[in-house]
Amino acid sequence: MLEHARHILLGAGGAISAGLTRTLIGQGRSVRLVSRRGYTLPGAESVRADLLDAAVTAAAVEPNAIVHLVAGLPYRSDTWAEQWPKVMRNTVEACAMRGACLIFFDNVYMYGRARGPMTEDTPVNPCSRKGEVRARVAEYLLEATRAGRLKACIARSADFYGPDAGGNSVPNLLVFTPLAAGKRPAWLGNPDLPHSFTYTPDCARALALLAAADDVWGQVWHLPTASPALTGREFVAHAAKQFGVPASFTALQPWMVWIAGLFDRTRMEAVEMMYQSTTPYRFDSTKFERHFGFTPTPYSQGIVETSAFYRGAAR
Repeated sequence: MLEHARHILLGAGGAISAGLTRTLIGQGRSVRLVSRRGYTLPGAESVRADLLDAAVTAAAVEPNAIVHLVAGLPYRSDTWAEQWPKVMRNTVEACAMRGACLIFFDNVYMYGRARGPMTEDTPVNPCSRKGEVRARVAEYLLEATRAGRLKACIARSADFYGPDAGGNSVPNLLVFTPLAAGKRPAWLGNPDLPHSFTYTPDCARALALLAAADDVWGQVWHLPTASPALTGREFVAHAAKQFGVPASFTALQPWMVWIAGLFDRTRMEAVEMMYQSTTPYRFDSTKFERHFGFTPTPYSQGIVETSAFYRGAAR
């Protein structure tokens, strides 16, 4: 069934959609992109739908499909608290009704201030409002899976970077974009702490692997991420070298983000997540790597490829 199933991306249009769609189409898969704004990519069907509407969500899911929930909501805690439970409930109900399998593309907010590298066994202990929301919707999905209502798994990524990441990536925004414009890059938080980043092309390949496997359901999977993590200083140095400029940068401290947030709601929303940039942030994907024999893209290669993309875009 899985080999010939149609792939449906609910909430298409974010950092992962393009790479995943290209990967699936390259494998000869049929892909439907579902979004509120009609996101389109060559070779894929595009359908407009609001995931907050249960009936519309159900209509967008075909029987026996493989559904990828890759939605992103406005970066506001109150919006997340109101809308994420509805999106997850509508998605679970639609997949259960249609006999579809579900892969939820998740983040690591629910772990909070993890001690040591984050693994699939790290306790859920959110220390932010957004983390609390993500913990609730993830548990809702796992409960539905344990109850036998549907086959589903959770694919978690660290913060990410890469050619497709765009405005959803802090390194893309603060490092690659300014370097491509001939400006000074910046780093969020302590630049001397290790911080893992997942390369978006690796996410795309990994999600396609999960979708094709029979033994992944009912589990949490950390998507392949290079190790050891670089420090911010090392990351900027690698990127600056590709642009032929000195590795100088501005370190953005929590108080600077808070002041900026007084004039920008989105930046204020980032304040509660600053613990991720002021403590070590290490992400472990050993489980996935061993299961699939997958070697994550080294930072040296990923930064070269992302820099090349931004240099080309700047021309």
